[in-house]
Amino acid sequence: MSVHPPLSTTPATPEAPAPVAAAAEHEKADPEDVRSFPSTIGGFVYLGVLTAALAGLGLVGFGHWRVGIIVLAAGVGAASLARAVLRTKDAGMLAVRSRWFDVVLLALAAGALWILAVSVPGD
Repeated sequence: MSVHPPLSTTPATPEAPAPVAAAAEHEKADPEDVRSFPSTIGGFVYLGVLTAALAGLGLVGFGHWRVGIIVLAAGVGAASLARAVLRTKDAGMLAVRSRWFDVVLLALAAGALWILAVSVPGD
């Protein structure tokens, strides 16, 4: 009694014509399935925080460092608030760790930036 399959003299079966047909099926995706970006509310908040960060850094670059840091702190504070009120599935890119870890970390960063901006003497 052998465990090997019997030898066959017939030629091997032809290969499956999958790649071209599969690509054509993929291109026929339903228009309802097209994903928009950002796809969550947290994604919009993230873009707002990114815009605030760029505006703040731009202000710093043009010599208004105190106002720029305050704008940056406000953006990070808004991210903390949004992370606190949004569910994890709606938080998008704001969700990195657990909810309260993100909230505390962002609030501490915003507070530190704010304190830096208002406590440094000078212009």
